[in-house]
Amino acid sequence: MNVKHIRSTLKTLLTRLVIPAVTAMALSAHAAQPLKIGYSDWPGWVAWQVAIDKGWFKEAGVPVTFEWFDYSASMDAFAAGKIDAVTMTNGDALVTGAAGGKSVMVMLTDYSNGNDMIIGKPGVRSIKALKGKKVAVELGFVEHLLLLNGLKKAGMKESDVTLVNAKTNEMPQMLASGDVAAVGAWQPVAGQAMKSVPGAKPIYTSADEPGLIYDVLAVNPASAKQRRAEWIKVVKVWDRVVKYINDPKTQPDAVKIMAARVGVSPETYLPLLKGTKLLSLDDAKKIYVKGEGFKTLYGSSKIADEFNVANDVYKKPQDLNSYLDASFTFAK
Repeated sequence: MNVKHIRSTLKTLLTRLVIPAVTAMALSAHAAQPLKIGYSDWPGWVAWQVAIDKGWFKEAGVPVTFEWFDYSASMDAFAAGKIDAVTMTNGDALVTGAAGGKSVMVMLTDYSNGNDMIIGKPGVRSIKALKGKKVAVELGFVEHLLLLNGLKKAGMKESDVTLVNAKTNEMPQMLASGDVAAVGAWQPVAGQAMKSVPGAKPIYTSADEPGLIYDVLAVNPASAKQRRAEWIKVVKVWDRVVKYINDPKTQPDAVKIMAARVGVSPETYLPLLKGTKLLSLDDAKKIYVKGEGFKTLYGSSKIADEFNVANDVYKKPQDLNSYLDASFTFAK
């Protein structure tokens, strides 16, 4: 056996023994790290606080840490790889992914059931009353899509109104200025807008089109694959959260926990919760199927994708199948 062959043999042995050992050590160290989830101020995501405070993740045997963010900052943190998962809308998962922060939607948390709204100033009582008038929305965001849906149902087109681009958190000032006939905003900003202009009322909301805005837990694809068993446990904890919130006996305690997270009274928070349809796993299984239209996550995401491309949010349609993985929701 020559020296070259001996070296080759040793190299092969090292590759077979040392590298797997190092890999195993790395995976072990990785598994010991808690899953990092970013969440923000939306009832369907604040709901996770119930599980956090109750210690349900520990009971389920899954190490998890939740990090609180402003919504946009949570998506930025996810795209930068600082967290393993983030709570966001299905449409924003596509936007984040198109910019390089790919994710897999492992589960649905809820759909907006009235908390997203088009608010008319005093005297404006319907979508049809907006014809020829200015409407402020954050272009390319969900309230823009909500407005287009409302216009379509009223037999109108986007060109029938003049869109004014503004940040969602600026909508109370926009409505109070009197320069626009209506604004688009989600709670709690929507409530602030109506408070700033007495007599202002919602003229079209997400309750008029259930499924237009689904909210999801979006996970880094590598984490979803490598730590699948742990993510399945997280999904099952969510089902426990929904049952606790929806049970009349335990709902007061749940609302108290959620209200404390955002710094308001339970009495103030309860109406916001009612504008959100929390989805149990059984609910989600009916939605997480292949189908057209707003009744399925696939159909809703397809509409959001078309909207995003049409409004130059990103250039090319996304491969929806790469974002959707129902197996976590259907896991036994």
